[in-house]
Amino acid sequence: MSKPKKTIITAAITGAIHTPSMSPYLPTTPQEIIDDAVKAYEAGAAVVHIHARNPETRAPSSDLDIYREILSGIKKRCNVVICVTTGGGLGMSLEQRIATVPAFKPELASCNAGSIDFVLTPAADTIKKPIYDWEIPYLRNTWDMVFANTFKGIEFYVKTMYEQGTCPEFEVYDVGMINNIAYLKSKGIVKDPIYIQFVMGILGGIPATVDNLAYMLKTARELLGEGAFNWSCAAAGRHQFPLTSAALALGGHVRVGLEDNLYLRKGVLAKSSGEQVAQMKTIMAQLSLEAATPDEAREILGLKGIAKVAY
Repeated sequence: MSKPKKTIITAAITGAIHTPSMSPYLPTTPQEIIDDAVKAYEAGAAVVHIHARNPETRAPSSDLDIYREILSGIKKRCNVVICVTTGGGLGMSLEQRIATVPAFKPELASCNAGSIDFVLTPAADTIKKPIYDWEIPYLRNTWDMVFANTFKGIEFYVKTMYEQGTCPEFEVYDVGMINNIAYLKSKGIVKDPIYIQFVMGILGGIPATVDNLAYMLKTARELLGEGAFNWSCAAAGRHQFPLTSAALALGGHVRVGLEDNLYLRKGVLAKSSGEQVAQMKTIMAQLSLEAATPDEAREILGLKGIAKVAY
């Protein structure tokens, strides 16, 4: 694929990593998630990445009724591309994580490209007075947990997505996961167009450095073929804007949002994912780059279109 003329900004809205005690601005109810997604779209995001949370406990949830409320609520207000998670929340079963795809037939869904120690334990030490009892145990329990994404599981996810006309967004947390994608492609399980999200800076995954981003991109080109994939970059915490800026310079797309980073800059909490999208657009403007609209993102990624979803 030739280098796209425009850059896709994805906003990851709430995720399953941060807890309510970490920021008063983290959206956790369906309406808050809808509002934050729309703010991100209005600021220039072409894609929003969606997790659901229980409106009572504010913990990550796999409840399809909550997902339906969020997805339909966003769709009523804008035509942004919605990427539905299949990562879900820590400890969810494979069946719980994939259930959103056959239920809602989204245009785009995350597909984790391998297993990883996904450690959030150090974050528990930053919470002095938790709002909810589940927060600190949830974070500490990751010290002894593997975020499992076996080859059997990835194959099941990918086939389910293709059956629903959903494009997999491969979440790549370390360089070996690129080899996983290449192998599955060689077996005819993964098909073009391939879309990769390099997720950097998770404890248990590849460190968030420019050298590592360049190496992962080099590896993807060698294993998947030059120009045979689209790619984006997300980075955790304080690494978010330095690494996404590097991704822009390397010709990639970018992901921001409160799932990945609660701050706008050092010491300043972001009040919405939209604030981070606006800051990303400012950086892009300095590089003479233009943000893609949702329909332009659909064209770049080869998506089926909003008329063919089931929400």
